[in-house]
Amino acid sequence: MSGLSKSGFAARSITARLFAVFFAAVIAASAVGAPACKKDEKRSLTFFAMDTVMDISLYGSADALDTAQKTVLDIEKALSVTDAGSEIFKLNEAGALSVSESTANIIKTALALAERTGGAFDPTVYPLVHAWGFTTGEHRVPTDDEIAALIKKVDYRAVETDGGRIALPEGFMLDLGGIAKGYASDRLVELFKAEGVESAVINLGGNVHALGKKPSGEAWNIAINDPAGGYAAILAVSDRAVITSGGYERNFTLDGITYCHIIDPETGRPADSGLASVTVVSSSGTLADALSTALYVMGLENAVEFYRNSSDFDAVFILESGGMYVTEGLKDILSPKGRFGSEAIHFIKKQP
Repeated sequence: MSGLSKSGFAARSITARLFAVFFAAVIAASAVGAPACKKDEKRSLTFFAMDTVMDISLYGSADALDTAQKTVLDIEKALSVTDAGSEIFKLNEAGALSVSESTANIIKTALALAERTGGAFDPTVYPLVHAWGFTTGEHRVPTDDEIAALIKKVDYRAVETDGGRIALPEGFMLDLGGIAKGYASDRLVELFKAEGVESAVINLGGNVHALGKKPSGEAWNIAINDPAGGYAAILAVSDRAVITSGGYERNFTLDGITYCHIIDPETGRPADSGLASVTVVSSSGTLADALSTALYVMGLENAVEFYRNSSDFDAVFILESGGMYVTEGLKDILSPKGRFGSEAIHFIKKQP
């Protein structure tokens, strides 16, 4: 199967289709009354990559769309953990490999984000994800002994980098699926800017990145799904990525217990943090992708402390108990929907 691991890509494939429908409506609405000049002509492309549906709409160059699709497919080809031709697959097989500059850079970025989050995001967690069956669909609960053995093969600090040469200890494996779509959206934003595109919305399987504003001058309206169904909120954003991780997106139930696909690298088990979902808003898609997972693993209290010590993102936390907590930077651009329209929203101040 081509593509990165299902742990990183297909985990959001169900909600991706919901996002696709929503964005088709939003983008169509934004085109009404738009000037008929070439710069304001809406162009859209839908294709399948990274085990999910990709939807890209922009106002401007048609050539940029073709280049965008090729860029995403090239990233998938380089970073796939299952494609025998990819650099990551070859690295995992060999244990050490000299990789391309772009692949080396994203590996180093992933390791830096792992360090920043204290390992809550860890690109070496793949052996555990695989053991739980989230990469194959053959779900199972590993034994305590199996988990204890695999945890010893999960530690981002053990990965060695020397320029473009990457080395892994025996039994370790890298999986960049946790940031690949965010990284891809950053690359597309750079591409579009270079092509003179000033207005676009990139939806890579539910990872959404808005470039500029609509041609009308209004912000893009991005929906946050409610884990219980429907929408929890709408964010009005420009030049921001909006990326969500949640245990509701992909899980399995065995003997009455539900296990989510987000593995806590410290315990080797599905994260049980009391959070139903985390949405991160940032100018960096790569950062938002990694932090949506890391903050989910941390749980609300530790995530809030992490936020207060940072300056490059905002977030929306939905608790399993039903409450919503929103960092203060989103207060003026968030509109609660559904059940949260009548419930109190808890705003998190930067300084307690």
